[in-house]
Amino acid sequence: MDSIIKSARKIMRKDKGLNGDLDRLPMLTWIMFLKFLDDMELIEEEKAEMSGKRFRGAIEAPYRWRDWAADEAGITGPDLLHFLTAEEAELPDGSTGPGLFAYLKGLRGDNGKRDRKDVVATVFRGLTNRMESGYLLRDVINLVHGIHFDSSEEVHTLGRLYETLLREMRDAAGDSGEFYTPRPIVRFMVQVTDPKIGEKVLDPACGTGGFLTEAFTHMADQANTVEKHKTLQESSIFGGEAKSLPFLLVQMNLLLHGLEAPQIDPGNSLSTRLAEIGEADRFEVILSNPPFGGEEETGILNNFPEDRRTTETALLFLQMIMRRLKRRGKGRAAVVVPHGVLFGTGIAARIKADLIREFNLHTVLRLPEGVFAPYTDIPTNVIFFDTAKATGDIWYYEQPKPEGRKKYSKTAPLTSPELQPCLDWWSDRTPNEQAWKIKGTDLIETDEAGRVVACNLDQKNPNAGGVIDHRTPLEIVDSISAKEERILGIVSDIKRTLAELA
Repeated sequence: MDSIIKSARKIMRKDKGLNGDLDRLPMLTWIMFLKFLDDMELIEEEKAEMSGKRFRGAIEAPYRWRDWAADEAGITGPDLLHFLTAEEAELPDGSTGPGLFAYLKGLRGDNGKRDRKDVVATVFRGLTNRMESGYLLRDVINLVHGIHFDSSEEVHTLGRLYETLLREMRDAAGDSGEFYTPRPIVRFMVQVTDPKIGEKVLDPACGTGGFLTEAFTHMADQANTVEKHKTLQESSIFGGEAKSLPFLLVQMNLLLHGLEAPQIDPGNSLSTRLAEIGEADRFEVILSNPPFGGEEETGILNNFPEDRRTTETALLFLQMIMRRLKRRGKGRAAVVVPHGVLFGTGIAARIKADLIREFNLHTVLRLPEGVFAPYTDIPTNVIFFDTAKATGDIWYYEQPKPEGRKKYSKTAPLTSPELQPCLDWWSDRTPNEQAWKIKGTDLIETDEAGRVVACNLDQKNPNAGGVIDHRTPLEIVDSISAKEERILGIVSDIKRTLAELA
């Protein structure tokens, strides 16, 4: 599959309308999207015919892939470009109608109900064709047509192709504070938050959909009835992604994993005033690795309380996530934050004090250097909180560095087995070399007027280099006495045995 990508990119490099991967990848992705969608609907159509049911796909003739792209010697050159981009064009069946993009952008779900048509329309609403040569475009289409996504083997092929695209996109996007979360971290966060059928899951900055696809897969194992399957498909997975390329990729990712009509908002998740977010707008589970270090326009900042406005996007997203979480113990969240959020002062301190006072910040998972390599070496943490109560103890777990190395890297990344000790500890918490706890309210410092001046979550591991014994002196003495009694008992048993043998 790498050869397909390389061949397509080689062809695209010849086109004067494309400059770099951020132009080429959207082109290649929407072409793959339409081929994959047509193959998927062909399978569904065959199943419907076998059961005597009528099937109506999201895209109808003559706009389906099989109608205009399947013939390698078919429409090409200026005619192909015109068919794609014109408001009115001659169609492959000889009739006249909207061009392909105009048709796709105009699709609407049946009976006012959101379905796959709405997904296709939303995907193509933000896309344009940048290739100037219809002949080169036909060559790329012919390459993609050689892949048949109609068997488990070919779906695996799509998975590999898709992963290649993601790697390429990540390399191009890492300079904007958007670092794609390693799969072991994603899987761990989903496992411990454990979303259930009937709960709504949100990632307000979903990127290419790592958290959402993992949550969908996790919940799919629970969908053992028709009703549960319907709930999973229609009212469980939600996301937001403002950038066009990852927005396209997350649709494809979720479709690939079996979600029939992904509900991804193409707008900025920070565009709603916090004060206007009510219970109906909240979610049971929020999983996210929001962008950090960026800047938002004044209109966005005005959606936040005046004394909580900041240029740090991670803190804006954290506030929004706190507001979006279901109240009265029904909501829980896991959020990746950069190291600076933990020790930040001023507005950052006030936001963290809100988190401790109004939510149950129960766990901070401290990740070692290099987990997000090669995109950044900035240390990161995962914070876990819910709405069950105000914060009591905050547990810290410091993930160890890789054995025999100073840090993780692109070629030697963090793996799921390395997170297993933390997963084992999660439900049976005791202090050890990696884990310790601190009373949350002790971290909040206020001035004489009661204003928050500091709230430092950047707490160092007190057990580094050895486990600290947190027992009281009396408990330690009792433990020593119990051990002495056991030793004396063993010695007595040995003497008795020796006497019997004598």
